[in-house]
Amino acid sequence: MKEAVRDVKELCQLLQLPPEFAAQAAGATGQFPLFVPRPFLARMRRGDASDPLLRQVLPLEAETIAVPEYTADPVGDVPASLQPGLLQKYYGRVLMVTTGACAVHCRYCFRQHFPYAVAPRSLTDWLGAIEQIESDASIHEVILSGGDPLTLVDHLLAQLVHRLEKIPHLRRIRLHTRLPIVIPQRVTAELLDWLTGTRLTPVVVVHINHPAEIDTVVSAALAKLNAAGIPLLNQAVLLRGVNDNVDVLAELSERLIDLHVLPYYLHQLDRVAGAAHFEVPVERGCQIVAELQRRLPGYAVPRYVQEIIGRDHKVELI
Repeated sequence: MKEAVRDVKELCQLLQLPPEFAAQAAGATGQFPLFVPRPFLARMRRGDASDPLLRQVLPLEAETIAVPEYTADPVGDVPASLQPGLLQKYYGRVLMVTTGACAVHCRYCFRQHFPYAVAPRSLTDWLGAIEQIESDASIHEVILSGGDPLTLVDHLLAQLVHRLEKIPHLRRIRLHTRLPIVIPQRVTAELLDWLTGTRLTPVVVVHINHPAEIDTVVSAALAKLNAAGIPLLNQAVLLRGVNDNVDVLAELSERLIDLHVLPYYLHQLDRVAGAAHFEVPVERGCQIVAELQRRLPGYAVPRYVQEIIGRDHKVELI
């Protein structure tokens, strides 16, 4: 993460893109800076401004244009807060915003405006949230999210999980992370030790939008998690100019199944301010998923869903 590219001009130089791309992007990095780890950058095509991995991280002038219905909190995180950093939207599970740090800044991120400053930063800070979880026996699962929880060091995560496993009604711990994809070297022996060393059943949900994100090192990282017996799921976001194509999503699903990762969700874009240029019409999304159903076995077709504020579950769009 220390070696990540943070400057648009440097990014354009490394990818052999015209200087005007850097000039166009300058205005979009004020509120949400560029952050691209080099292992992820290495998978991008040089000289190709339409590369699907580049499009996910390259700031564009379009981000600065206000669009009605695109807001700072498109999924209702703030009203769902039980405690600072502790959210509950669905029955039986809660989400802990463990950190504001990510190993890559995706330009469509629905939490890019989240008030991370108020979230707990240590086990002591989390005590109020942990007591809230202890008081509600209907909660069976805790989701560690962020930011990205795997930007935290392993001993801190292990301490948190060790404290959570003392709550008798908890059964599962789920990690939502992009680290095994953007910096696959993050899947270490220490990580596997605490994930498999708890009585709580671990589930890891990764985020891959395009098959080009999966190289041999990513495959090896996912294989380590799989060999440890950890269920692996993938969430993708339907993004214009990235994966709004049947062939791309079919190949992604096939690659995931080959790697023992279940294609779990294909999300309709959350309407976060600055991301309107990524939206694919729902009608087009339904056409794509219908074609995936025709081409692929049922287990390889992700559920096409949308998060709607106030609903007690994600809404399936097909």
